[in-house]
Amino acid sequence: QVQLVESGGGLVQAGGSLRLSCTALGRTISRYVMGWFRQAPGKEREFVGRISWSGGNTYYADSVKGRFTISRDNDKNMVYLQMNSLKPEDAAVYYCAADLRDRVDRASILSYDYWGQGTQVTVSS
Repeated sequence: QVQLVESGGGLVQAGGSLRLSCTALGRTISRYVMGWFRQAPGKEREFVGRISWSGGNTYYADSVKGRFTISRDNDKNMVYLQMNSLKPEDAAVYYCAADLRDRVDRASILSYDYWGQGTQVTVSS
């Protein structure tokens, strides 16, 4: 079992930036593919981005491409989501997830084995 913990959420004005972090408690995630998802009230949980275990490959939803960047520091057992040029529609609870088997469908919630509890991101106009 892997317990993931997100941090860094908060309130930011439109156009601002925020950096989210994800780590695991008592377990290394350095060899896991990691994903970020988000869920707004009344909406389905949606894919945001994904990073390979080495950090060499990243994938993003079209809605965040060019604004969000996923990175990782395996020596520190950390994964990050840098969010720039935030829009009100980016407001959601953001979740970190781990894919232990590097599954094919990178955007599906069913491809991930462990999830954090989420961190709230609020964007004001």
